Amino acid sequence: MTTTLNVNGRAVSVKAEPDTPLLWVIRDELGMTGTKFGCGAALCGACTVHLNGNPVRSCQTPLSAAAGQKVATIESLSRNNTHPLQVAWIKHDVPQCGYCQSGQLMSAAALLKGNKNPSDADIDAAMSGNICRCGTYPRIRAAIKDAASTMRKA
Repeated sequence: MTTTLNVNGRAVSVKAEPDTPLLWVIRDELGMTGTKFGCGAALCGACTVHLNGNPVRSCQTPLSAAAGQKVATIESLSRNNTHPLQVAWIKHDVPQCGYCQSGQLMSAAALLKGNKNPSDADIDAAMSGNICRCGTYPRIRAAIKDAASTMRKA
């Protein structure tokens, strides 16, 4: 079955079953490996992408839910690490192992899209579904606040 969706601003058609997890379509059919497989049960957040601007766990989102919709992956932020979140992530040395980072960044991007000055509670709520096994949560919060400040000034 062929399904058409919009990924990072371009229309793509993929041949996959409607119940195929969006994660596998992104990685295997489209060859975009920035989105990671973590738990497969929507518990860790490593596979977070945006569906029509909202963060979703792509491991549990069927392709049928994305048909005709706008999907944004980590590759949509920037190709050269110039997005304010990426700049702040690097500045605050957020990544250690790095595995969860694409999901963390996509959740943070969704937060900042709707809230240009998030409180600690706002950040904690928005990021609560993303697990960092390295425990860089204080750095993640600092980077989000830094990026928010940069975005407010722009």
